[in-house]
Amino acid sequence: MTNEANDTPAPVEPSTPEVSEATATPDVSIPSIPSIPAEPVTPSTATATATKPATAGGWFWGTGRRKASVARVRVRPGDGTFVVNNKPMDTFFTEERDHKDLLHVLESTRTSGQVEIQVNVRGGGYTGQAGAILLGLGRALLNYDNSLEPILRDHGFLTRDPRRVERKKPGQPGARKRFQFSKR
Repeated sequence: MTNEANDTPAPVEPSTPEVSEATATPDVSIPSIPSIPAEPVTPSTATATATKPATAGGWFWGTGRRKASVARVRVRPGDGTFVVNNKPMDTFFTEERDHKDLLHVLESTRTSGQVEIQVNVRGGGYTGQAGAILLGLGRALLNYDNSLEPILRDHGFLTRDPRRVERKKPGQPGARKRFQFSKR
């Protein structure tokens, strides 16, 4: 099996198994799935894409927490009113940054003026309450319309802020503050 001229092994032809027509697999074509045209989600079709069913009155709920504050947010299709503890949002929050933060959620999801929002919030201060409403509003909008999840996630409206007040340490006046050191 070696070639005498250059002492290299002779090439071996690969053997191919004989395939009969009875054992051959026939061409099977997979039927194509007809494409369904995607229609844009509007408040009228939002109930069809909701992750949780609406409660009585057509409300979609979301709960938000921040620091010591807890906010219960309700959303339904409506005229764009934003009520916090039975007061308009502009009256309840006096800081412009709180107004912008809360309205940024609606502007990002393009639901400004299309949904009615009612909020009950307790505990903490104004900053904590605004943060709790922000998270609760994001969760309520997610229940209202499931297709808004990528926008809400990208902007961080579904992420809870875990920061809390650091505890006071024993033998010290505060969490980080120390009594004045006296060498003598």
